[in-house]
Amino acid sequence: MVWPFNHFRKPRQAPRGTIEAIYGMIVAQAREPIFYRDLGVPDTVDGRFDLLLLHLWLLLRRLRAAEGATGLSQALFDRFCEDMDDNLREMGIGDQTVPKRMRAFGEAFYGRVQAYDQAVEAGGEALAAAICKNILNGTGIDHARRLAAYARAADADLARADEATLLCASFKFPPALPEDVTP
Repeated sequence: MVWPFNHFRKPRQAPRGTIEAIYGMIVAQAREPIFYRDLGVPDTVDGRFDLLLLHLWLLLRRLRAAEGATGLSQALFDRFCEDMDDNLREMGIGDQTVPKRMRAFGEAFYGRVQAYDQAVEAGGEALAAAICKNILNGTGIDHARRLAAYARAADADLARADEATLLCASFKFPPALPEDVTP
C-alpha cells in the first residue's frame, strides 16, 4: 500500500557526501591562486566571497536545467549558508551579529545571481561589466573581461556535462585561464 501522505515529504536530496564533494570543488576552484595573482581578484575576504559566489552561481545555473536537481541546488545553497555561518563564527563575530551578516550574504547572493543572469542574457560586455562591479570593485575591466571569458567557458563546460555527471560530482571546472579562450 502506498502511504497517502507521501506528497508531504521533502524531495529526496543528494547524499551529504555528494554535497560536500561538489561544494568542496566550488571552494577549491574559487581559491585557485591564478584568480588573485593574474586576474585581479582582491585577495581579501570580500574577494574570495565574490569568487565563491561566481562559481556557486555557475553550478546552480546549470542545475536549473537538470531534471531532479532542485534538492541538490537547495542543499548546495544550504551548505554555502552553513559555511558562511561557520566562517563568521571563526572570525569572532558574535551570535547577535551573525543573523544580520547572514542576511547581507543572502542579499549579496541573490543580487549577484540576478546581475549575472541578466548579463548572460544581454550578451556582449554585460557579464564583464557585472564582474567588474561585483568582484573587482569597479576597476580593472581587462581583468573583468578575462574573468567573464572564464565564466563563459565554465558555463559551456557545465552545459556539456550530462545530468548524471553533475548529480554525482564527477564534473570539473575548466582551468582558470584556458589557453583557447580570449576575452
